[in-house]
Amino acid sequence: MTAVFPTVREVLALDPVRHGAPRLVAGEAGLDQPVRWVHVTEVPDIATLLTGRELVLTTGIGLPADDAGLRAFIGDLADVGVSGLVVELGRRYVSGVPRVMAAAAERRGLPLVELRRATPFVRITEAVHALIVDAQLTELRATEEIHQRFTELSVEGADATEVVRQAAELAGCPVVLENLSRQVLAYDPAGESAELLLDGWEQHSRRIRPAGRTAYDPDSGWLVTTVGARGQDWGRLLLRWATGTPPTRVTILIERAASTLALGRLIRRDAEGLERQIHRTLLTALLDHSRPVDEVALRAKALGVTLDRRHLVGVVVRHRADDPAVDGGAAETGPEAGPARLRDLAEAVGQALREARLTGLTSAVDDQAVGALLALPDPAAEEKALAAFAATLHRVRLDAAPHRPPAPRPAVGSSAGGIGAGDGSARAAGGAVRAPAAQVARPTDGPVRSAPAAVIVAAGSGVGSLREAGRSLIEARQIAEAARRDRRDLPIFRLPHVGLAGLLHLLRDEPRLQTFVERELGALLAYDARHPREQLLGTLRAYLEQGRNKSAAAAAAHLSRPSFYERLARIGRILDVDLDSVEACLSLHVALLALDAVRTP
Repeated sequence: MTAVFPTVREVLALDPVRHGAPRLVAGEAGLDQPVRWVHVTEVPDIATLLTGRELVLTTGIGLPADDAGLRAFIGDLADVGVSGLVVELGRRYVSGVPRVMAAAAERRGLPLVELRRATPFVRITEAVHALIVDAQLTELRATEEIHQRFTELSVEGADATEVVRQAAELAGCPVVLENLSRQVLAYDPAGESAELLLDGWEQHSRRIRPAGRTAYDPDSGWLVTTVGARGQDWGRLLLRWATGTPPTRVTILIERAASTLALGRLIRRDAEGLERQIHRTLLTALLDHSRPVDEVALRAKALGVTLDRRHLVGVVVRHRADDPAVDGGAAETGPEAGPARLRDLAEAVGQALREARLTGLTSAVDDQAVGALLALPDPAAEEKALAAFAATLHRVRLDAAPHRPPAPRPAVGSSAGGIGAGDGSARAAGGAVRAPAAQVARPTDGPVRSAPAAVIVAAGSGVGSLREAGRSLIEARQIAEAARRDRRDLPIFRLPHVGLAGLLHLLRDEPRLQTFVERELGALLAYDARHPREQLLGTLRAYLEQGRNKSAAAAAAHLSRPSFYERLARIGRILDVDLDSVEACLSLHVALLALDAVRTP
């Protein structure tokens, strides 16, 4: 995009000006100043009538005769921001303008031009003003194209990537969309190097501090506008403009693009929000039996989800960690982080169902989990449908993760961090859906996205009746809760996967289980509380986890065998049990697992 107004240099190239044989006397540095208007004058105090960016034409007949007056005349023009001064020779100055005038203009960087041949000023003004009007008309047409382009994008519901691409295409320069944590959500380098654009982006972005909601930062060369609506800002849109202050239409472009992004987010969330509210109402009704099954089926069918005569499978997706800070994948912090994280997860689950071409109800079922009831044509499709859902959810969440710049290329002959084809890094994160290590750690593939936070995908047993669907959902929620302690990489957690530790985790709030733990381990826990340096519970854990192999347990506990044997004997006395008894050790091991479950939130 070119500037709206012609520059002094472009004006001097016009035919009417060239007819006057122009010669630049001073102020070459200011030749690229824009010319907003042409003003003809023969009075010395004209500066008071000007507002800046004018090209002043004069014959000089009314200019001061003394050096001080000429210096003041040039100084006044420069102070008001005049773009240049053109003096026609012949009437006042014959061979050239006074040296004092040229020197003053050079000091102030004001272009001073002599016309060595008589030229009608009216032809110059007509030519320049026609150029300005044409430029303004071009600007108007470009602005109209901007509005039309982004209106079409809004109507089509274009995603952020497409909006950013269109903005970069119209501006002809790089555009970046980031969230409030300075993580890149979408970008278009406009033909430049994406690696260089995103390298160290967060640190670079934090140095861009424009003064206003939409403003240009001349130090960095970025035009920035805030993205958000309804008083809730969620990101910034940045456009790199390295050639000085951007023209008005570029500012309009970035603001229009930001509005399209904000509107698109609102439309998607409002439309999906209303539908998801109905989904949540129906799922809740199945869980707590608050509505007749026939009513649930009828309302679901009205949404395009047929539940009658279908094989139904309850699915629950939740993050491993309740706290977003512990999770490590949350961009937001503070009280809004939890709801925002749950909302993003719900959107990802809904999108995964659509892209996997699966039919079902989906919504958040509590403060930490998102539920889905899949309606499949027959039981034979269950495993294939669950696998497709898990794989699609992994891809959707990976695509939605913020960009990050590539890691530095390792030196020739150096280790790439021990990530190899045989280390299991390419497994689908299960139960914990993660990005494969090959995608996260590859340093030479250009900008990549950060690995999304780990989530658990759990599925209940399939049922053939809507009346039993609540049982499948409850089972899936219990499996997801129990699987938080399981560190295996499984695409889908099912009931056989949770094991004893999972069962104890489900029962951790049961008073009878807590009583069992106290009965089995209470004396040892009390001893450790009185002797914090000894921590005999850890010794007992090592002994039981090593299958009662005392030598292996001593090595695992980093103790000498005599010291370890002495501690075992002390544990036996404190608990009044025979640690060589298989039955006694089994009971203690279950109590240890139950203690871990009780202590885990």
